Order: sequence, then C-alpha cells, then structure tokens
Amino acid sequence: MGSTRFTAPVVLPCDPACSVLRNGAVDVADGRITWVGPLAEAPPLPGPVRELAGVLLPGLVNTHCHTPMLLLRGMGGDLPLLRWLHEVMWPAEGRLTASDVRAGMTSGCIELLRTGTTTSVEMYFFTGAVVGAVLTVGSRVLLTPGVIAAPGWDRIGSWEAMRNGISRRIDRDGLRYGPGERVELGYGPHAAYTLPPEALRSVAEHARERGALLHLHLAETKEEDAALRAEYGSVPALLDELGVLDGGRTLAAHCVNLSDDEIGLLAARQVAVSHCPGSNAKLAAGVARVVALRRAGVRVGLGTDGPASGDDLDLWNQARLAGLLARVTTGDAAALTARELLLMATRDGAAAIGRDDLGALEPGRWADLVHVDLADPAFVDPADDAQLLSNLVWAGGPRLVRDVWVAGEQVLADGEPTRVDRAAATRELREIAARLHA
Repeated sequence: MGSTRFTAPVVLPCDPACSVLRNGAVDVADGRITWVGPLAEAPPLPGPVRELAGVLLPGLVNTHCHTPMLLLRGMGGDLPLLRWLHEVMWPAEGRLTASDVRAGMTSGCIELLRTGTTTSVEMYFFTGAVVGAVLTVGSRVLLTPGVIAAPGWDRIGSWEAMRNGISRRIDRDGLRYGPGERVELGYGPHAAYTLPPEALRSVAEHARERGALLHLHLAETKEEDAALRAEYGSVPALLDELGVLDGGRTLAAHCVNLSDDEIGLLAARQVAVSHCPGSNAKLAAGVARVVALRRAGVRVGLGTDGPASGDDLDLWNQARLAGLLARVTTGDAAALTARELLLMATRDGAAAIGRDDLGALEPGRWADLVHVDLADPAFVDPADDAQLLSNLVWAGGPRLVRDVWVAGEQVLADGEPTRVDRAAATRELREIAARLHA
C-alpha cells in the first residue's frame, strides 16, 4: 500500500486538547499515519492526494458490545436485566449457530462503519464466525470471547474449555493479526455472578501471561450480585482479592453501582470502564457515576452494549446521552463538555482498551479515518471552533458519516460498504431473525 495524503477544511486529530485544525492534511503510508498538520506545512509526498470536503476525524471506538445480537434486536424489550437474560436472551442465543452469528456480525459491522465506528470491543461466542465477518467487511475488532458458567451455557463447553480455546488461538495466531492488525484477541469472563472464583482467577492469569485484555461485566445492576456483596462486602474487592485486577489490562463494562471506595479501588488498580448509558437506561439499571470515575483518574470509554439491549450501535447517541445524564445527575451544566465527549468516543476509548495505536490522528497510529459532512445544517457556524465541536457532538450523528477508512483502506464510500452488499446482508439477517423470533 503506497502513500496517500488526505486533505480537509477541518481535521480533528483528537489530541488531548481536542484541537481544531483548519485546512489540514493527514498523510498515510502502509496503513498508518505518518504526518498530521496544516496543509501549508505538509512535507513533499510522492503519492495521490484525496481532497475531502468536510471534517476528517479518527474512527470511533465502541468499548463494549455484543454485535451479533443484532439478530435478537427488540426481543424482551421491556424487561429488567436478569429476567431479560434468563427468560429471553439466553434461550434465544441457545438456538444460534456459527452461521447465524457470522450473519449477525456482518450486518453489525456494516452498521458500525455507517456510524463512523471503526473499532468495537466484542464479547461473544463462535470466535471464528465473528472474526470472519470482521475480515470480510473490513472493520476492526478487539474480540474477547465469552467465558461463562451460567445455567444452559454448558452446551458450548465448560469455562475451562472456553478459556483454553482463547489461549490456544492467541498462542497460535498471536494477540493481533490480519490485514492492518484488524483482529485482537482477549478474554471475556462474563461476570463475577456467572463464574466461580477459581474461574475468574484462572482466566485473569491466562490474560496477564499473554498481555491480553480482560473484559468483564461489573456492577451493572443492584440485583445481579447481591449474594456476592452480602458474602464479600464488595464485588470489586472480591475480584481484587482473587488477583483479577492485578497488573493487567482490565476493562469493566457498566460499573453503574459503585461506592466511592470501589471507584478508588478501580483507579488504584488502573481498571478502565466502558460506560453504556443507553443500555443501562433501557434496562432501568441506573446511571454510572462517570464524573466521579473520571475525577478519580479512571479511564472511561463509551459503549453501546449489544443491539438487543441498546438497541442501536450509534456511539454518537451514547456520547450525547452520557453528557446529558452526567449533567442531570450532578446538577452541573458543564459536567461533560463537547470536547470531553468527543474524546471519550475516540482517544479515551482507545486508552481504555490499552490501544495507543487507535483513536487519534497521530503519526504511528493506524489510519482509521472518518469523513463527515460539513454541509449538513447541524453546523450553523463551522468557522467557529467551539461552535463546530458543539454542533458535531450535540446535533450531529451517523447521518453525517460519508466515508470511512480502516488501516488506510476505504471500507465505506458515500455511506455504503465497499466490500459487501448491504442489502444482501440485511436480507440474510432478517431471514435468521424471523426463525429466532418465531
């Protein structure tokens, strides 16, 4: 892959200051960014120039998802979490085949790209099917195959077998692989309430030995781990006692019900959090204390959760909802600013999953780029930096996304995937969903 220069009236590098670069250029070679700055200062480049008319920014990072559950979208939509899982989701998932999961992930990858999300952190089963879909569509995944010991899940093996399957794949293929390192593998122990203590300890050890991400659900609802809290006082304390939080890359999804002490423990152990405000609200789980987490120094990214509980894969919507809920719950109209929300969807999300090669337009990072429409009436004064950022976050959304590149390859052109037929993928999705919903 040769060198290409992307130019745009506005470039948002998503650096720590969330700068607005006017008449900018981004140079790409072999899938990675080599230079970013004002076009007038750009070095000579022996390659083509791609002139864009809108805003160029890094691909969004969805830090918690179960994308193949697109097949189950809308099922059990008015139930709280535990009833939703036990009565609707887990029985339906018990009927899924690897082929079904691949079809669900294919449509989901297309939907993610059309929202400007280039990387999703997935917890799901049928690893080969999920990876196959990602490599076909051309998006990027950090896949943490699920490890669970809940009733009914023994149909796909014991937790030991699930753990060993992940370890064998990493030992065989490496932690990251595929064109542009599109695939990274990690471990997905579902939660403390669905695994015995020895499983949590062992899976964490396997992850640490391989430098892999450990991705689990934590404190999503008050009911889920009431027995554990009664016995151990605190689920984070239990995980810490087991060594789960020691010295590795740990991502905790949801974290709705945490005390000050528990937030302090996550910060001390450098545990990152995936904030999923839409799913938490729909399941009446509550509102995570994002402002307190961030003030304690916890890295916080945004997640949609699965499209069966979310119900969409729109990270722009999650960013807005995160800002709104933070302001309502703290009484502070500046609790999370447009700049902070944009960084949570990009740079902070990448940091939360331990990836300093994603989430920003900086030399050395992968060229995961999103081109959004600056002509949209969402932007009322695009010449003003603060107004542009405010309009992008608070009034924008997936309708603005025109083109997407992953590792320098265009995978979305004028809103349509370049590698697969979106209509055919939707037809297959609907045929499978009809069978599952019957």
